[in-house]
Amino acid sequence: MSKKQETDFREAIIVKKDHKPAYMIYPEYTFEKLGERISSLHVEGRRVVVITDSNVEKLYLEEVIGALKPVSGEVSSYTVPAGEDHKNLDEIRKIFAFLIEHHLDRHDLLVALGGGVVGDMTGFAAACYLRGIRFVQIPTTLLSQVDSSIGGKTGVDFENYKNMVGAFHQPSMVYLNISTLKSLDEVQFASGMGEVLKHGLIKDASYYEWLLDHMEEIENRDRDVLLEMVVRSVHIKRKVVERDPEEKGERALLNFGHTAGHAIEKLKDFKLAHGQCVALGCVVAAYISWMRKYIDDMTFYEIRDMFVGFDLPISFDSLKTDDILDAIKHDKKMDQGRIRFILLHDLGDAYIDTTVTDDEIRAALKFIDADLQARE
Repeated sequence: MSKKQETDFREAIIVKKDHKPAYMIYPEYTFEKLGERISSLHVEGRRVVVITDSNVEKLYLEEVIGALKPVSGEVSSYTVPAGEDHKNLDEIRKIFAFLIEHHLDRHDLLVALGGGVVGDMTGFAAACYLRGIRFVQIPTTLLSQVDSSIGGKTGVDFENYKNMVGAFHQPSMVYLNISTLKSLDEVQFASGMGEVLKHGLIKDASYYEWLLDHMEEIENRDRDVLLEMVVRSVHIKRKVVERDPEEKGERALLNFGHTAGHAIEKLKDFKLAHGQCVALGCVVAAYISWMRKYIDDMTFYEIRDMFVGFDLPISFDSLKTDDILDAIKHDKKMDQGRIRFILLHDLGDAYIDTTVTDDEIRAALKFIDADLQARE
């Protein structure tokens, strides 16, 4: 990467709402500039609560608190147990109790330090506490850096239904420290790649090809390549959410792979990572697009096989097709009783479809059912 490219990809990114600047996204290699960035939010003398999880706490909490103390008032932290199974209203209640005990008011600040679970929970708590206070996203996983930290969708799971309770609440800032990606295990990193690859498939065929061309550098976690990848994905999501901040239209395209993916994730009791399930859902959606002759054989099999190259699954086991179909029909993305699928007209050209039939879904699911393939 040239110096000019490096400078370009490290530039602050402005996210707009109603054509006006709403908040900034800062791509960085370290936490060195975190205090400076936070100070732009005028937190002098204000209470700041960093919400993190039991895994990230050991890695970055001390450094982040150290950056916040010189530019704010009282800084405290709250740690939630790591894992999707703690993303629920019971944990939110505990966060509310902590905020009340520490006397936070409407001018104070929450900081989400962690992956998508922490970001969603912190954002939801910020949306509800005192009818809305400010919060900052410091995402530490690939999935949260390229997806969940941007756009203001917050929420928690309810009775095993993913993100069923939530609110739109935009962050005041997003700080992306690319170096945190080095600490991710293989499953977490691959999970993030599920969302990254999705961005290319739905919006930018040239980016999709760039990802394939840079597979080795990505797998080796070359910091400059990761920076470019994260920033390019961020820009794809930024443009979509600016045009449709509350998912009334185009933003639904970001759910490519999520219709079947969420159903598989639920039925697997969240034992599979989110991005792994998204990858499976992308293969399902691509298969239906192929059945409808929107994409040709070569394109479909390339889409399927590229997930393997990034250590993502292309088949599932121990699930029944009709159970997955039933779970899809109970997803929050249903539209007047119709399943809302995101399909591909071509690489980089996704669209919303509400005409997908049960038979089409069954055929796609059977195609990636490892148990069925083994019997055959």
